[in-house]
Amino acid sequence: MGKTIRFGISLDESLLESYDRLIEAKGYMNRSEAIRDLIRSALVEEKWAAGDAEVVGTVTLVYNHHVRDLSDKLTEHQHAHHDRVISALHVHLDAHNCLEVLVVRGMVGEVKRIANELIGVKGVKHGQLVMTTTGEELH
Repeated sequence: MGKTIRFGISLDESLLESYDRLIEAKGYMNRSEAIRDLIRSALVEEKWAAGDAEVVGTVTLVYNHHVRDLSDKLTEHQHAHHDRVISALHVHLDAHNCLEVLVVRGMVGEVKRIANELIGVKGVKHGQLVMTTTGEELH
């Protein structure tokens, strides 16, 4: 970790009060921690927008396992991207519905494409991609 630098910022009083309530609700110990997270998030978002960042994402799928060939199709997609799908969790929600959470690692566009392919398989009731940084470029 590099040298810590202190700096000041000027804010409208009501904005600061709102921010203090927000960081307290989120469990931050102080403003500095919360501001560091904001800066990191902005840097990660900028890197993703450029499209040249490696990310890790979770693809969450909910589907009825009784739908013909659906489980096989999802498994085929995962095997087609075996070098990118690094982990999978399968949960039986009830007698009909399953939840699958896949961890996917790769470049931003590639992870989005894999997620869209999986979410777009006919019979998937709901799907969502959540991406995060690998953390390598953050301090």
